[in-house]
Amino acid sequence: MSEGGGSWRPGALPQIENSEIAPSGFETLEFSGRGPLSALSCKMLVPSGLASEIDNTGVKTERTELDWVEITSELSSWGEVPDPSSIESISISEDSRGPIAHLKSKTEWVGQFLPWGSDGLLRKRIESYPQFCDLPCGGYSWNGADVILIRKEEEKKPSSRESLSNAFENENKDEAKAILRECGRKLGTLHSHVKETRVTPPDQKRWNSRLAGMEEALRSHSIWRVPYSRDSDCMLYIGDVRLDDFRGESIRITRPRLSDALHPIDCGFPAIRDLASLVHDLSRMHYEFDSQIDIIELRLSLIEGWRETAPSKWSSNDVFYSHRGGMAIWEYEQCLLDVTEATSHQSGAPQPAVGLIAYVPSFQKKMFNNRTIGALSIMAGFFGISTIYGTFPPSSKEILTPLICFIASAALMLTYRRMSPSPETPFNRLD
Repeated sequence: MSEGGGSWRPGALPQIENSEIAPSGFETLEFSGRGPLSALSCKMLVPSGLASEIDNTGVKTERTELDWVEITSELSSWGEVPDPSSIESISISEDSRGPIAHLKSKTEWVGQFLPWGSDGLLRKRIESYPQFCDLPCGGYSWNGADVILIRKEEEKKPSSRESLSNAFENENKDEAKAILRECGRKLGTLHSHVKETRVTPPDQKRWNSRLAGMEEALRSHSIWRVPYSRDSDCMLYIGDVRLDDFRGESIRITRPRLSDALHPIDCGFPAIRDLASLVHDLSRMHYEFDSQIDIIELRLSLIEGWRETAPSKWSSNDVFYSHRGGMAIWEYEQCLLDVTEATSHQSGAPQPAVGLIAYVPSFQKKMFNNRTIGALSIMAGFFGISTIYGTFPPSSKEILTPLICFIASAALMLTYRRMSPSPETPFNRLD
């Protein structure tokens, strides 16, 4: 989904009563789907002055009823925040991640509300991410949960999305590839910076369970489970990464997307998920502009740029190995998240997500057929071991048969690995 205004509420989910206690100046809103949408629900903590329906234009409007002193009175502050009593005026805008308060005092501030909170790692990211990242300078929390992020109002620099838009409009392939490669490098540099911070083993069970939950909620015809690579360590991931977040030399760390409210995060993620999020955003742009530049070349530039600077373990061939999920499974997750948000709004089929998901069964079939080669490799190796065991110690003539089996096994396994779909090839471009 785009970052346009007015889409942060799940418009197709009816609001139901909620009696949970909220801090002064806030209300807790709860939404729950009915019928086909019964599996979707979420809770939001929003300022009381914004609890009624907001004009969905995304344009700043003066809100005299929004009392910043009251809003922050029961919240705990951290980092650098403005003195509530110094705020002279407040104007409100919004995007797909929630309301935004523009605070005027001697210094201009931006208060970004987190209607559905966060994954609990925002402050850890602020502490651990490199200085070139565009991070909040402070914020407010309630009962340990982040409620508002504070930034100092600054003039926005042109984003990589804007630069890429110009390249698409002019069909300038070289410029587009250069932009994407640089975005990949920046993302990889960030991942290298945090490679020693909060690293835990892969969480295959929860990852597959999360996919199952989304597929069930959407009544999806596609089902996909993978074993994942052992190199896919859980790390201090960004979450949702967009080309619009790359501005100048910095990467803007943004608020969680609506899908995080509809499918709360209960696990860590590997670095390749951030890359998949960025690659999928490229697919959105490519579809939006109906660009004639080959998407495979563009994806390859982005992936290669990331692999140049990302930790070698997290960007290894094993991590990209599609027979174990690779980047493909994380791109599939991004498609499901897009569909989840669109379903909660009943805003129509989001593209290219729906189109890509339609090709997942054929993608899976191709990989399943490839397993025939893998099975032959295992059989050849097993036959070689059995032959040696039955003739041990083998004579010079008897060693020939198992030797041929081992060579055949290795050749077949190499062929099997080479048959794995390359990460730069989207689901709908497989031969």
